[in-house]
Amino acid sequence: MDLTAAARIRDAAIELFGERGFQVGVRAIAASAGVSAGLVNHHFGSKDGLRTVCDERVLELIRTEKTKAVTAPSLSNGVLAAMADIEEYGPLVAYMVRSLQAGGPLAESLVEHMVSDAEGWIEAGVAAGAIRPSRDPAARARYLMMNNLGSTLLYFTLRQQGGAKLDYRKAIRELTEQLGPPALELYTQGLLTDPTILDTFLKEH
Repeated sequence: MDLTAAARIRDAAIELFGERGFQVGVRAIAASAGVSAGLVNHHFGSKDGLRTVCDERVLELIRTEKTKAVTAPSLSNGVLAAMADIEEYGPLVAYMVRSLQAGGPLAESLVEHMVSDAEGWIEAGVAAGAIRPSRDPAARARYLMMNNLGSTLLYFTLRQQGGAKLDYRKAIRELTEQLGPPALELYTQGLLTDPTILDTFLKEH
């Protein structure tokens, strides 16, 4: 696909931000995209402006793939297909981890957008009959995203120790194979045998 200069810059920035962190300079991003540094500023105004566009692209790709998985004619095929191709998401995961590690308003904004998007694709799954309805869809979406983001951040942060370059595509495969089976067990079979615990908790709170 012949991407526009702006799209090439954006995609190069996602890769480099994920690999090196947000201290990477505009010149390095421009060189990776095959354009001049001036063109980066022309399209995005500043590195923060570029990062905002990168956030939007990462959110768009995650939202699209999640929606596709939970609304597939066969939920099993949709979820398993996404897991089979998990290495493709390596750069997106790397970017997300770097953003969470950097903290600040942009990281907070990214998380809030991911939570909002999660509510949308989960409700699409509910409408498709693939996901059970919730008494509080917004709270459920937030819990799932905070849980997933937290475990991913912890996994990758621990593996970045010592300054060695991390292969995010390999790491996301390892994470999926390690946590995928217990996560699917919890999602499909549940954990607690006494459903009244929730009702009792809600009455008391």
